[in-house]
Amino acid sequence: MEIGMLGVYLSAALAVGIPALATGWAQSRIGPAAAATLAEKPDLTVIVVLLIAIPETVAILGFVIAVLILMQGGG
Repeated sequence: MEIGMLGVYLSAALAVGIPALATGWAQSRIGPAAAATLAEKPDLTVIVVLLIAIPETVAILGFVIAVLILMQGGG
């Protein structure tokens, strides 16, 4: 394996890994707050679902970027 390909694979792994960790951290903070909010005001369900879904898009975007890196790098 070439050194250049190692960089491509490492870049793709970091493009998925770092956003996934950030998403997990964000959802660990949003989850308990969302549960407490719904216990007091059940009419805020739509907002809570959106707040839980927004960080997930960061992980999906990281996956898309990793695919683009692999396609450009020849991997």
